[in-house]
Amino acid sequence: MATVNKNLSDYDKTTIPNASKFRFGIVVSEWNNNITEALYQGAYNALVENGALPSNIIRWDVPGSFELIYGSKKMQEQMVNAVIAIGSVIQGETKHFDFVCEAVSQGIKDLNVNRETPVIFCVLTDNTMQQAIDRAGGKHGNKGTEAAIAAIKMAELRKNS
Repeated sequence: MATVNKNLSDYDKTTIPNASKFRFGIVVSEWNNNITEALYQGAYNALVENGALPSNIIRWDVPGSFELIYGSKKMQEQMVNAVIAIGSVIQGETKHFDFVCEAVSQGIKDLNVNRETPVIFCVLTDNTMQQAIDRAGGKHGNKGTEAAIAAIKMAELRKNS
């Protein structure tokens, strides 16, 4: 498991570009909102800690993780330097989990391949609620923090390429 003995919130701040010159869009799924709110807070805090101005962080909510694709596409049109798509899909008794996870990962991949503004995949795809809690501020840190750091780095890459 990739997160064994790893805190997702750990990073070397000296290696992160200053985010003060960038605008960020964060699209947040309302489904499993106890998880997605914690991921959002991790992302927001990391952006601000690395220089992003609160006024340069735009948040939009969408009903579920499937809707992150459309929300992220529309957010790319808002003159942002990077988008973070935040969601949480937890395995249930049906194949719905598989379809949603596949569609969201492929949809966000397509946005990255076909458009200029990077979209960071911050969608937890866990077997249990406890696994999601552990990755949304629990024992493995906060995947939202990791996504924010990736967004800053990708915004810098886009600026310099």
